[in-house]
Amino acid sequence: MTLSHPRISKAVIPAAGLGTRFLPATKATPKEMLPVVDKPAIQYVVEEAVSAGLDDVLMITGRNKRPLEDHFDRNYELESALQKKGDAGRLAKVQESSDLATMHYVRQGDPRGLGHAVLCAAPHVGHEPFAVLLGDDLIDARDALLQRMIEVQEQHGGSVIALMEVAPEQIHLYGCAVVAETEDSDVVKVGGLVEKPDAADAPSNYAVIGRYVLDPHIFEILRKTEPGRGGEIQLTDALQQLAQDETVGGPVHGVVFKGRRYDTGDRGDYLRAIVRLACEREDLGPEFRTWLRSFVAEEM
Repeated sequence: MTLSHPRISKAVIPAAGLGTRFLPATKATPKEMLPVVDKPAIQYVVEEAVSAGLDDVLMITGRNKRPLEDHFDRNYELESALQKKGDAGRLAKVQESSDLATMHYVRQGDPRGLGHAVLCAAPHVGHEPFAVLLGDDLIDARDALLQRMIEVQEQHGGSVIALMEVAPEQIHLYGCAVVAETEDSDVVKVGGLVEKPDAADAPSNYAVIGRYVLDPHIFEILRKTEPGRGGEIQLTDALQQLAQDETVGGPVHGVVFKGRRYDTGDRGDYLRAIVRLACEREDLGPEFRTWLRSFVAEEM
């Protein structure tokens, strides 16, 4: 029987990280503002939330992150200049980001980990379930991962995490889930979580990727969660408690994702994301693919 649960309307995007892997580019520019073709990475994430029906977006920021707020705000001087030039195409692109969603911002005063960043959202979220989207993970717009996670949460309640099968030698880079099959081929029941285990100790090869739909009881647990791996408050540790005791905030399920994902937090994957997305663009793809084939043939 399908249960009735509160409709999710809010998305939280932690964006307070320093982006040290992209220094010196991120010395003065937030890593979330690095362009992926011709849009900053963070805009893809906000667009994903909006496509899933979440038009109330809270961004967790930090020092030197003001450009994020500016990007999603109006720029009347630029809009006026484009209007005077009759450049309707670029004007529409500039206005698109400011019309996407109702944006809110709160600063994470101390960089105390993802769990602490999520906890900063408590006053805004209140007692409603909510989604968390990490800015480093871009999910292709054609793969409706977040929509599917919301469906699972509405059916089962509790929390839902996104999982992806990875090679055993890569599992130490991720949180790892203990899982059991369900009646749905793309949904598993999560019985526990381990943060970045060694391959020999990993309970599975199901890695947690940067999408979550969380029950608000997570805030109570995060307030009591001690710093874990890396001296930070880990969201994985709080989810582990939810998975082990369903009476606190309901069950934890995982949606197994087999679609297209781009990790823009890694320099190599960032470059691959740009190439893939540029190749698929109608306005850029044909000419770019021709050049790419020629480059590979001549230089490789």
